[in-house]
Amino acid sequence: MDPQALIDTSYVAPLPAPLWFIQFFKVLGFVLHMMLMNLWYAGVPVAAGLWLSGHPQGRRLTARLIAQMPLIIAFGVNFGIVPLLFIQVAFGKFFYPATVLMAWTWFSVFVLLTFAYYGTYLFAHGLKKHGENLPARYLAAGWISAVIFLVLGFVFANAMSLMSNVAAWPVLLQDHSVHGAALGTALNTGDPTLWPRWLMLFGLALTTFSVWIVADAAWFARNESADYRRWSLRFAWKMHTVGMIVFAAMGSLYVFGTWPEEVRDRMLHGPMIAHTLFTGAIPGVVWLLLAWKARSASSAASLPSRGWASTVVLAQVAVLAVNAVSRQMVQNIELHRFSVPLWKETAAQWSPMALFLAVFVMGVAVIAWMIAQVVRAEKAAN
Repeated sequence: MDPQALIDTSYVAPLPAPLWFIQFFKVLGFVLHMMLMNLWYAGVPVAAGLWLSGHPQGRRLTARLIAQMPLIIAFGVNFGIVPLLFIQVAFGKFFYPATVLMAWTWFSVFVLLTFAYYGTYLFAHGLKKHGENLPARYLAAGWISAVIFLVLGFVFANAMSLMSNVAAWPVLLQDHSVHGAALGTALNTGDPTLWPRWLMLFGLALTTFSVWIVADAAWFARNESADYRRWSLRFAWKMHTVGMIVFAAMGSLYVFGTWPEEVRDRMLHGPMIAHTLFTGAIPGVVWLLLAWKARSASSAASLPSRGWASTVVLAQVAVLAVNAVSRQMVQNIELHRFSVPLWKETAAQWSPMALFLAVFVMGVAVIAWMIAQVVRAEKAAN
């Protein structure tokens, strides 16, 4: 079967917004989502592990971070709607067939996310109520959530990689169908890009989580001991180092071991090679900022200040943004390999666009106001 026969060509209406608008907000929404998603994706497993370690400062870090997680998850899930919306607008003819092939796994996201959220909430409730005497059932809820979050990352890596792996669709349909009707049980596990992409993003999540540790210590943990804040800085640097190693190893495998020839020709030659190299190197900027501060962690001046922590956060946001832009470039190249026109004419629907922008700005403003209230309350407590 010709793979292009499975590409959805039934929707022939023009794009409701200019392509640059759709891709800009897809990337922006993905960056906002990743900023928070990375905190639970890597943070909940690390926090559960720190509690098991029995380290006093590690347990204090666990209690602080898990108390924040229900709110972080709620905001992160809502931000995730933005890129998912624009994926369907611009890439629907690839997104829908891919998720039909793995329909049951894709639908399970809603169920799994619900269990993970409530498991994290139970973990937070147990820590607040029992402290150091945490019953095993609450810790078990935390570990179940941690595993589910890792599984959810794998499911999303499957869906996003299967979108671009059009050549595999006929085989997957043949192996997972009855009389031509898709069973929705396929997974993209035979795609060599899947595993390094999944693990590369986990490495990136570890680096984001490490940045949040120092941001929390500088902005929200002013009433914690100086020993705790110094320890958290050193731990964040170590965690970022691990994340960097995973990101570099899996990113190298992804780029040099799995990219199709057309993607390599475009991304590793001409002006694009500078962007590709910059994408791989920019996490090192954050690592250097953390290393510089962690090396003097024994002095009072080494305590993470709010100004320095804000600089680190902005640098990490830049890391996520550059990676999101690179991923969008690669996706565009991968999907342009097929002769079916990827983007149709544009018939801009200005009133829905204006409404979306207004609601988006209002939502971001409300979140910024809520964060400001937390900071103000922290100052008042001190």
